[in-house]
Amino acid sequence: MRIRTQGGLADAAAKEDVRVLRPLRLSTGATGDGIARGSHVGVAIDVETTSLLVETGKVIELAIRRFRYDQDGIITDIDEAYEWREDPGEPLTDEIKALTRLTDADLAGQEIDEDDATRLLQSASFVVAHNASFDRAWVERRLPRAAGLPWCCSMRQIDWRSRGFDGRVLGFLLVQNGFYHCGHRASSDVDALIQLLRHRDSDGRTGLSEMIATGSKPSWIVRARGAHFDRKDELRARGYRWDATVDRKVWWREVPDEDLVPEQFWLAANVYAAEARPHKISPEIVRVTPRTRFL
Repeated sequence: MRIRTQGGLADAAAKEDVRVLRPLRLSTGATGDGIARGSHVGVAIDVETTSLLVETGKVIELAIRRFRYDQDGIITDIDEAYEWREDPGEPLTDEIKALTRLTDADLAGQEIDEDDATRLLQSASFVVAHNASFDRAWVERRLPRAAGLPWCCSMRQIDWRSRGFDGRVLGFLLVQNGFYHCGHRASSDVDALIQLLRHRDSDGRTGLSEMIATGSKPSWIVRARGAHFDRKDELRARGYRWDATVDRKVWWREVPDEDLVPEQFWLAANVYAAEARPHKISPEIVRVTPRTRFL
């Protein structure tokens, strides 16, 4: 595939205004990176669903792929890819059909192998998704025996901007890395995720190494309970996100240990001061670890 930027289509070696994209094809086995077969195991995962809300939707596609990595965060081996589809028991909406390119006929009579999927997830040191806040809830609801595992997020725990990327959307990151894939299908998104974990910055550090270092640190979830509606713009600008989960409905953000006290001072001055008209006197603060993060 070639992208036209300013001029016409031409050979990339001869025209600087043309970027050549290669199809992403991850082979099973050794990657050729690293000195020896890595002794650590991670597992990448992606789900496709009938809804954005876990309370009302169902999983219709699940993809899992393990990989081995060494102490420097270099992926040395990639295992076989696993993918299951599942019949939701109801027709797909036109929106979901367009997004996933799945049809009712593709899913009819299909079912996820719970034992195999759970075994694969439990065999690794951690589970990684590109938007773990989304995927984890769906996985643990569908595979309850896989609950409580350590999770990482390749979208939030890697500083893509410092690596020269724009945005954090999986497909866009992959294009900037020189590849394209069939987006919004579980197996192809898993391969894209693994490829991005292999990315090296100017110092040679892989995305996987950065993610593990970030994800291993304990942190705090700060929920601005009782914040007045008028404070939403300030909260959003501060990096808070809206949690639409039925039993939460709250603005929240995750902060590292060293930022907790400054965050509390900011909230006291901007959200819980009398003039901000809060409905509560303080935020909810919860300690999180890799096993409790993204819940």
